Amino acid sequence: MTADVLLARETRVGRITIEPVDVDRDGDLLHAWITHPRSVFWGMQDATVQDVWDAYAAIVADPHHDAWLGRVDGAPAFLAETYDPEHSELAGRYDWQLGDIGMHLLVAPTDEPRSGFTSAVFRTVMELCLDDPRRQRVVVEPDVRNRRIAALNAAAGFRVVGEVELSDKVAALSICTRADFEASQPTTHLTDESMGRAHRMLVAKAIGEFAHERLLDPRPVGVDHEIVSPDGRVRYRFHAHRYELDHWVVGPWSIHRTVDDEAADVDALAFVVEHAEVLGIPDDLLPTYLEEISSTLAGSAWKHVHHTTSARDLVGADFQAIEAAMTEGHPAFVANNGRIGFSVSDYEAYAPETGSRFTIVWVAARRELAHLSLGEGLEEQSFYAGELDAAARQRFDGTLRGRGLEPSDYLLVPVHPWQWEHKIAITFAADLGRGDLVLLGHGDDEYQAQQSIRTYFNTSRRDRHYVKTALSIQNMGFMRGLSPRYMRATPAINDWVADVVASDDELRSTGFGVLRERAAIGYTGDVYHRLGTPSPYTKMLAALWRESPEAQLADGERLATMASLLHRDRDGASYAVALIRASGLGPAEWVGRYLRAYLRPVVHCLHRYELAFMPHGENLILVLDGHVPTRVVMKDIGEEIAVLGDIDLPADVERVRAQVPPDVKALSVLTDVFDGFLRFLAAILAEDGMLASDDFWALVARTISEHQDDHPELAEAFARIDLFAPEFAHSCLNRLQLRDTRQMVDLSDQAESLLFAGTLDNPIARYRR
Repeated sequence: MTADVLLARETRVGRITIEPVDVDRDGDLLHAWITHPRSVFWGMQDATVQDVWDAYAAIVADPHHDAWLGRVDGAPAFLAETYDPEHSELAGRYDWQLGDIGMHLLVAPTDEPRSGFTSAVFRTVMELCLDDPRRQRVVVEPDVRNRRIAALNAAAGFRVVGEVELSDKVAALSICTRADFEASQPTTHLTDESMGRAHRMLVAKAIGEFAHERLLDPRPVGVDHEIVSPDGRVRYRFHAHRYELDHWVVGPWSIHRTVDDEAADVDALAFVVEHAEVLGIPDDLLPTYLEEISSTLAGSAWKHVHHTTSARDLVGADFQAIEAAMTEGHPAFVANNGRIGFSVSDYEAYAPETGSRFTIVWVAARRELAHLSLGEGLEEQSFYAGELDAAARQRFDGTLRGRGLEPSDYLLVPVHPWQWEHKIAITFAADLGRGDLVLLGHGDDEYQAQQSIRTYFNTSRRDRHYVKTALSIQNMGFMRGLSPRYMRATPAINDWVADVVASDDELRSTGFGVLRERAAIGYTGDVYHRLGTPSPYTKMLAALWRESPEAQLADGERLATMASLLHRDRDGASYAVALIRASGLGPAEWVGRYLRAYLRPVVHCLHRYELAFMPHGENLILVLDGHVPTRVVMKDIGEEIAVLGDIDLPADVERVRAQVPPDVKALSVLTDVFDGFLRFLAAILAEDGMLASDDFWALVARTISEHQDDHPELAEAFARIDLFAPEFAHSCLNRLQLRDTRQMVDLSDQAESLLFAGTLDNPIARYRR
C-alpha cells in the first residue's frame, strides 16, 4: 500500500483501493461520472467542469467532509464521500450519536457491468467508514426513489429510520451499526422481503409449469384462476394469462393463499408439501426435493439482493457480465438451482450468478491409468503449452521431481477447487498415497463459472479454452459428474460435427457454428472403476476443454448466452425487449432475423442429416451485431447431440446414433425448441406488448417454410419428419425429477406414462401450406 492509498482490499472483483481525491488530477473524470444520465440521483446533472472542480475543492478543504477516489485493479471505478452528519444538512434532523459518520457512493457508469461489482465496492467503502474503531454507525440519506441503492443499503445492514426532506430531495434516512454490518454477511439476502419475493416467484413458476405438465388443473374463478390442495384445505387464487403450447404466465403478486379460509403467506415449500400427492413425489424422496426447492429459493433471494444491473444496462454489456446476470436457471424445471453440496461460502465463490473468479486446481494422473483424447490436429505437449504458461508447467514439473517422479509419466488434469477439497482429497486418498495422483496446486489463470456451473470461462486469457470438469454436487436431479470412458470419443464426435457444419452451404450461409470440445481427459485407475459398475464415483475425476467463442468474432460483434432472451431483471424488465428497442428494428423484423439465425440451421440439421442438438438457451451463444442476433454458436456437442438416422458415421462417433420413430425425431424441434424455449420467449414478448403470440408463431412457421422452399431436394424428409403436424407428444421434465428427486434416470429407461402427458397442439400447424 502506497502512502496515497488509505485502504486496500482483495475482493472477488479484484483489488480495490481507496485514496483521497486530487481535484487537479480527477476533476474531469468526476465531471464525466457525475453528469452521466445514470448518475441522476447524485444531483449534479447540469454541472459544468468548473462546478465540479469548485465543489470538490471545497470538500477537500472542509475538515468535516472528505472525498475519495476508488480503484479496482488500478482503474478508477468509484467516488465516495464521508462526512460528519452534525456538520451537514442532517444536523438536528435525526437522533445523532457520537461515532456517526455519513457516506455517499457513486459507482462509475459503465457499459460493461459486472455481477457483484457494486456490492464489493459498497462493502469496501463501508469498511473505510468503520476502519476507525471510534465509528459505530454509518448514516446515509438516499433519494427515496432510488430503489437500487436502497437494495444495496439493506444488504449491508442499513435500516430506514424515516424520511427527511432535504434541499434537493426527499431522503430515506438510513442507519447501519457496526454490529449490523458485521452480521450482514454471508446471509444478508435471507430477509423477509427478499425471501417473500423468492417464494412468490417460485410458486408462480410452479403453478405455471405444473399446470403446463398437467399435474395441476387451475380452474377459472371470475377473471382469476384457482387451485385447491388434494385435502381441500388450501386454496391458491391468482391471475394468469394462457398462451400457445398450454403456457401459463402467473402473476406472482396476484397469488392469494388461504388455509382453512384464513389468509396465509405464499410459501414454496408449503406449496410442494400441500400438492405432493398430485405431483407424484414419493414420500421418502420428498425431503430431497424440498432441499432443492430451498436452495433454489436461497439463490433467488441472493440474486434479488445483489443483481442490480438493469436489462437496459445489459444491452451493451460484456459477454461474461451477461452470463453472470442471469437469474432464472432452466426455464422449465421448478427446482432448478439445487447445488446440493455447496456451503454458503461455496455459493459465493463458485455459483455462476455471483460472477466470482477462481483458479483451478491441477492434479497429475499416472499416464497408464488415465486417458487424454485430442481432437484433429492437436498434439499433447503443444496443447498443454497453450493452456498453461511455461512458469506453471515448470512449477508442476518441479513438484513431481521433488517427489522423485518423472513428469513425462503423468498427464495433467484440471479439477474444480470444491471437487478437490470435498471429493478427490478424500475419496481418492489411496490413489494419492500411491502417487497415482499427485496434487500440483493452483494454476495461474482465473476462471468464471458459466450457467452450466461445471463449465468455466478463462477470464485471464479469453482466447484459451473453456474448461469443464466433474463437480459432484446435485442439481436438478443430476449429480454433475463426467464419465472418463464416455468422454473418450468426445473430441472425435466434435470434429465430425464441425466437419458437417463447415461443409454445408446452407449452414455456412446462416453463419451457424459449433464450439468444438477439443480435448478430454479422465482418470480410471481407482477402485471404483475396477468394480466394473458405473456409479457417481466413476464420474468424479474427468475434464474437457472447449473452444472459446471470442476467437470467432468479427469487428463489431458481441456475444450473449441465448438464455438471456428469457431474462428479466429484478424490476421485471426484459432483456430481449431491451435488445429489440436498442436495435432500431421492428419486433417482427428482429424476431425474424433471430429465427433465421437460430431455428433455420437447427431445422436444416434435422432434415438434411437427421442430426439433433439440445438447442436450449444455455447451450447456444448468440452473436450480436447492432443488438441483433446475426448467427448462433452451439456448444455441449459431445454430450447433447444425436444422429437419428442411418447416415454413415466413423466408428468412434457411432455412440451418438439413436434409432427412433419419425414422430420422435420431430420432437428434437417441436419439444426442445418450440416447447423448451420459444414458448417462453413468445410469452415474454406478448406480455410486454412487443409482439402478439399469433404473430410470433407465424414468424416461426414462415422461417421453416422458407427453408423448405429453398431445399426442395429434402421434400421427403420434410414429409417424414413433419414439423407442421397438428399435435405432438407432450414431454414433461418436471415429472422425471419428481419421480426420483435424487437422480433423474436416463430418458431411454422411462415409461411413456412418466415422461409424456398426452399431446400439445402445434402452434404452427395452422400455417401448413
